[in-house]
Formats: sequence, structure tokens, C-alpha cells
Amino acid sequence: MRASVPERVEQGGSDALRDPLRSGGRPLVVDIDEVMVPGSAVPAGIASELSRRVLAVATAIATAFGPEARSTQVADTSGFDPSRAQFDRDAVTFLLQVLGEGRPVYLCSENYSEPFVSAVAQHLGVFTAWAAVPAGRSPASRSEELPSVLRQGFDYIGSATVALPEFASRVARPGRSEPAAPAPAGVHSWLKLLRVHQYAKNALVLVPLLTAHKFTLGSAATSLLAVIAFSLCASGAYILNDILDIRADRAHPAKRNRPIASGAISASQAAGAMALALAAAFAIALCISVAFAGVLLGYFALTTSYSLRLKRIAIVDVVVLATLYTVRVIGGAVAINVPMSEWLLAFSLFIFMSLALVKRHIELASRPDGAVLAARGYQVEDKSMIAILAAASGFNAVVIFTLYISSDTVRALYSHPQLLWACCPILMYWIGRVMLFAQRGLIDDDPVMFALRDRASWVALGAIGVIMLAAI
Repeated sequence: MRASVPERVEQGGSDALRDPLRSGGRPLVVDIDEVMVPGSAVPAGIASELSRRVLAVATAIATAFGPEARSTQVADTSGFDPSRAQFDRDAVTFLLQVLGEGRPVYLCSENYSEPFVSAVAQHLGVFTAWAAVPAGRSPASRSEELPSVLRQGFDYIGSATVALPEFASRVARPGRSEPAAPAPAGVHSWLKLLRVHQYAKNALVLVPLLTAHKFTLGSAATSLLAVIAFSLCASGAYILNDILDIRADRAHPAKRNRPIASGAISASQAAGAMALALAAAFAIALCISVAFAGVLLGYFALTTSYSLRLKRIAIVDVVVLATLYTVRVIGGAVAINVPMSEWLLAFSLFIFMSLALVKRHIELASRPDGAVLAARGYQVEDKSMIAILAAASGFNAVVIFTLYISSDTVRALYSHPQLLWACCPILMYWIGRVMLFAQRGLIDDDPVMFALRDRASWVALGAIGVIMLAAI
């Protein structure tokens, strides 16, 4: 037998027959593909490996769209979760009947790695032993390389292209079960995939319109188009992140319910939605200006780098998140062709750095002592330092705002700049409140989304807006 029984054989699950040498029955060798429903084998494993190996974006998209075809190379499927795969019920029932007759049953493969074959064998628990191609090794090609128990003769169920030795017989397998047709994803699943609830964050694109006091109809329309472009681009980036981060999301108590991680939407469907969202985003961006399209491209490149690698580096991840928020503000200024205020840039970086750190603090606080945040570079013991850095960044933003009030820029824009001092205690209250609520565990995940649902936050924002209008 040339291809189906590699050189190393390991004992199977505890529920399987344990002593094939003492059995009087003829062994049965089953290729792993014969117990699995076609198409269910490795999508989750492939996605997690893409994330771990930091592959290029084009490779990730191609893999998401590509078929799970067999090849002559061994598939690397570490991280595969057999509980999410579909197995052929008729085949498993048949193997149980064979075991009941006292015959040993072997699971084998030359196309899948040892961790994958072992995971399937242990999950089903019906195999006497399993065999797979060890990493970097070639499958057995001569009869004398087969395990001794098989040299006395065996039956084989598997590919018709496999060359069997003279003492082996190919037998017919029971009818293959058809995979259950997946239920079509509902509107709620698609909206959740696109993260429509996150679109409110892109209102930051409107900030330069307000701070520059450019209240014309044309500028307002352009800013709204810019918001739409950023929203669609962000959706594409969110989908890419979900495709690449399936394994970590499934280990997270809340993120495991995301459409791709939960299986509500397939990776290929999600990749198609991502392509459409990005195409629409950049078409709108080019209608605004080439410069704005360049900012949007920079935003997508940075958020893609974050998804592929940067989110796994402690502190770098929160700096990148703060920058991504700030890029939205920069994009708003470029869209309506106004200079980007250095004061606004500095304030944005510090306030969003604070919120990003609060987000990490919340995630760490939800984990047990000694745990490591999945796919991140943090430990639970880091949460006290993260809280200190969050508070420092938040109140530095207030300091920057006070310096801005005393600048020449304010005098050129406001008739009564002294009124802006009333904004400072409101900002101090809001930042302190967010920190306190995060410490008490009253914020579920994202402090920005918390603020959008929090009545006190809206009152604070409205008060600051009234003060700034009165100061003009």
C-alpha cells in the first residue's frame, strides 16, 4: 500500500479496540476523508493558521475563497476543532459494526498532519489506532514498511487512486451522508458581520467640520460621504480581522458569538462581502479626492497590519488603535480641505490612547488570575499598570485642551474663548467616570460603545457642544 498507511502508527481513543494483534479479524484501514462530510474538514484550521503565520492579505483572501481540495502535500491544520466538523454518520455506524465483529479499524491519511488525524481519531473514538505522515517525512511506499499487523492482509476503504499491496483488498464503503444544507444567514448576522453598530465611531470624520466652523452645505455633504467611505472600509477591515482570528475569537467568551466564529456565515461568504465593502469604500473616496483616498488607503493598511501582527504586541496594539481613531479625524480634514489642527491631533491621540487602554483593562479584568489574553501580549497581572496608563493618557488630553484654550488658534476662531474653560471639568468628570466604571466591571467591552449608550456621556457631550457654540 503506497499512500494510505504512513510509517508511524499511534494507539487510538480509549473507546476503541486496544489489542489488534490478539484479534482474529481482518484489519480495516479507512482513509480520513471517508469519515468526513466533504467541505467540512479544515476551514477553521486554515483560518487560524493564516493568522498565526501572518500571511499577506492577498493570500488570506485567496485561501478563504479556495476549495478545500486534497493535494500531494500534507495539510497543516494545527488548531483544528473536530467538534465543529461534520462527520459521515453512516460511515461511523459502519465502523462501529466492524469493531463489534472483533476487527481492528485504523484511521490513516497522507494528506493531513498528525495533529489533525489524531484530533479526528480521538473525537470519534472508534479507531484501534491512527496513522499519519510525520512532519517532513514521506509516506510508506513498500510493503515491508507497513506495520506488522497489516502485512498479514487488510481491507481498505478510501481513494481509488491508491495502489494497494497484493495482500490488501479494496472494499466498498456505505453510502456517503450528504452535508446538511446550512441555514441562510439572517439580516442580523450580516449586520453583525459588517459591525454596523460600530459606524458611530466614524462620526469622528465630522470633527474637523465642526472645529473649523465650516458650516456650508457642500462641506457637510462631503463630510457625510467621507463617513460612509470610512464605515465601509472599516467593515472590510473588521471582516478580514474576523477571518484571520477565528481561533482566538472562539476562545473568547463574547467574541465566539461573532458570525464567522460561530459558523453563521462562512469564510468565503465573508470574504465576498469584504471585497464589495472595500470596492464601494474606495470608489466613494476617489469621488471625494485622491488625497482622501490616500488617507483611507493608509487607514486600511494600518488596520490590516493590526489584524495580522500588531495586535499581538503589548502596548503597540493600543497605540495603533489610538492612531486609527485619529486617522479618521485626519481624513475628515482632508475631505473638506482644511488644515489639520496640531492641537486636535494631539488631543485625539491622547484621548483615544486612554480609551484603547481602558478596553484592554476591561478584557484583562474579565480573565482569571494567571491567564494570558488570547492572541494578545498581555497577562492579567498587567491590568493595574494598564489602568495607570489609561488615566494618565486621559488627563493628559485635558491638559492639551487647556493649552489649546490659551493659544492664538482659539482667539482666531472664538469670540469668547474663556468660555471654553467650562469644558475642562466636564472632560475630567467623563474620563474619571469611564475609568471608575471600568474598574467596577460596569463596562462590557468597548468604552466607546459604552459612551454611545450612556446617557451621562451624551449629556456631557451636549454640554460641551453648547459651550463651544456660545464661545463662537
